[in-house]
Amino acid sequence: MNLRSAALGQVTATRRHSLPVSLWIAIAVLAAWIVVALVGPALAPHGEGQVLGNDSFAPPGAFGLLGSDYLGRDLWSRLLFGARRTLGLAAIVAMLAFTIGVGAGFLAAIVGGWLDTTLSRLNDALLAFPSLILALIVIAALGTSVPILVATVALIEATRIYRIARALAMDVLVMDFVDAARARGEGALWIMRSEILPSVTTPLAAEFGVRYVYAILFISALSFLGLGVQPPGADWGVMVRENLQGLLFGSFAPVIPAAAIASVTVAINLMVDWWSQRSGRDLSSEQMP
Repeated sequence: MNLRSAALGQVTATRRHSLPVSLWIAIAVLAAWIVVALVGPALAPHGEGQVLGNDSFAPPGAFGLLGSDYLGRDLWSRLLFGARRTLGLAAIVAMLAFTIGVGAGFLAAIVGGWLDTTLSRLNDALLAFPSLILALIVIAALGTSVPILVATVALIEATRIYRIARALAMDVLVMDFVDAARARGEGALWIMRSEILPSVTTPLAAEFGVRYVYAILFISALSFLGLGVQPPGADWGVMVRENLQGLLFGSFAPVIPAAAIASVTVAINLMVDWWSQRSGRDLSSEQMP
């Protein structure tokens, strides 16, 4: 009876820790798009802005694998170029936002006092503005270049990360090992790097995935409104906007880049959800006697 119970427990534990099928699909989709972003432009049959003919919204097979866009350009080639620009810009935005948000949040929690009050009130003031409206104001005033686009979106996303990083750091700062580090005379930067950051890696990793998704959607939304990546550059948001009239002619030209955006965001969300659930389960099991 004991052997049977042990066997059943082992099977249950194996099933519990096995990866769900949806996660494998999400990993495969994201890995495929990463490969496309890295090597896709080199394999594109035509140039990013090369016009192949006068036929707008040609069907698949006439001008390439997916047909042509509103100017007669190869839609497949532009999709490959757009993958690198969309995913690459979002990755830069997410890393820059995390550098600013996590650094400022940890520093505000450790130093406290006037610095914490100043950074928190400034952060609250930025959060009071709708993110899309704030981005439109800044980009319309400073220009639509890629550096301004990246800096604007990163600053807006950093305000969300700041609140989470500060809250996580405040929870860690009350621990005994932090008091011991302060008693040894360790500085604020050492405590941030060696004590706080290792303790909050799991929630920050999950938040990074979420912010990466928001960066993709944010950049695509700005490109759709005409204030993001500018033509003839290929971006998935730009491709949706410039081919939107193709829906009137029964073309899938605007649907394909929109489906690409949806596939990446859904895949990352599935991975983040699994990571959060797994981390919560592991943490709870570690706290059990």
